[in-house]
Amino acid sequence: MPTLTVRTLYPEDWRLCRAVRLAALTDAPRAFGSTLSREESLTETQWRQRLAGHNQFLAEEDGEPCGLAGVVPVGPHTASLVSMWVRPATRGTGVADLLVRAALRWADDEGIEEVQLQVNEGNVAAERLYARHGFRRRSTPGCAEAPSVSGEFTMVRTRTDTSRPR
Repeated sequence: MPTLTVRTLYPEDWRLCRAVRLAALTDAPRAFGSTLSREESLTETQWRQRLAGHNQFLAEEDGEPCGLAGVVPVGPHTASLVSMWVRPATRGTGVADLLVRAALRWADDEGIEEVQLQVNEGNVAAERLYARHGFRRRSTPGCAEAPSVSGEFTMVRTRTDTSRPR
């Protein structure tokens, strides 16, 4: 049975973060709000700056990188879960759950009250994953559970939501 672990990435891990991010963009070019060419053009300094907040998590299977997730503060008590990716060969093994738990643990430790994320409409597996961790679709006033123009919808988890596993 493979050993699955999650760890925080630091600025000195920039090459590793870059490699996994580029793999994610190669696998799912429309899923991350960026492009492969844009990310390939980033400098070492830019990669290090991304990791300076200690809120980027790497999943490894038997020591090999297999997933990535980040948490970006977007307000005083709000953050976004971003860049969630698990390599295709590792999907369905629990890696995504480990990454979400690491991200939520970081958010809780930082006093973040609300974590939000975007899910592509029709990505049932992603919606189920996030729902297991207490995320719910955010309703838009006057139009419950409406997707955005981009075909995405927002899911939110608040710290007071006790339905999420620890």
